[in-house]
Amino acid sequence: MRLRTLPDPDHVPALDRRFVQERPAIELGPEDHMPRILLLYGSLRPRSYSRLATEEAARLLHLFGAEIRIFDPSDMPFPDQIAGDDHPAIHELREHAMWSEGMVWCSPERHGQITGLMKAQIDNLPLNMGGMRPTQGRTLAVMQVSGGSQSFNAVNTLRLLGRWMRMITIPNQSSVAKAYQEFDEAGRMKPSSYYDRIVDVMEELVRFTILTRPHAARLVDRYSERKVAGKAVDAAADLSSIAIAPQKRSA
Repeated sequence: MRLRTLPDPDHVPALDRRFVQERPAIELGPEDHMPRILLLYGSLRPRSYSRLATEEAARLLHLFGAEIRIFDPSDMPFPDQIAGDDHPAIHELREHAMWSEGMVWCSPERHGQITGLMKAQIDNLPLNMGGMRPTQGRTLAVMQVSGGSQSFNAVNTLRLLGRWMRMITIPNQSSVAKAYQEFDEAGRMKPSSYYDRIVDVMEELVRFTILTRPHAARLVDRYSERKVAGKAVDAAADLSSIAIAPQKRSA
């Protein structure tokens, strides 16, 4: 499978556990199963800072009780490069997207934008796939790493794409400036305000995922899609119709 094994999943040395809520979504919704989070990153360098930041995010999600998958995009083709999208990497990415309830997208900022690899992964996720929607209604957290001063170009683009993919993009975000200074030789993030922001973002992602997942289908239910599918609304079962229907007076 094109999934990366997370090194040292339980080792979070930059985290001050005195201030950690290990169940950040408690009482926000049913926790009958772990939130399923797919993480995508946007660089293939041997020492990829977007991958390292993604792994730090994954460890935090693991601590907060989520089930995580980190997709390995090393053989991801460009959209339309393969006839009929018939490539194992595309098939697998879509399967993981269907499995997920939320996602994390982390891209380097290159020339003021996300990388081609990051865009290729998102572009290989269709809005509609045989009646199934691999992104619609899922939560999304966006992150970026930069080689220079702090910027928000990449996360702004990721937010735009998340909206286009009909995802519930959480308010918080992470932008790590001069990323080459923020990781030690072992590839672990040093304690810093940048790391603390990633903790904030992952807490918030878990909360929004738990809060919205019982209602995801309802939140993205659309008139235009019902019309195309020919699914007429049953007034007898539609809560909105029942709520405004005239009430019979009792004798």
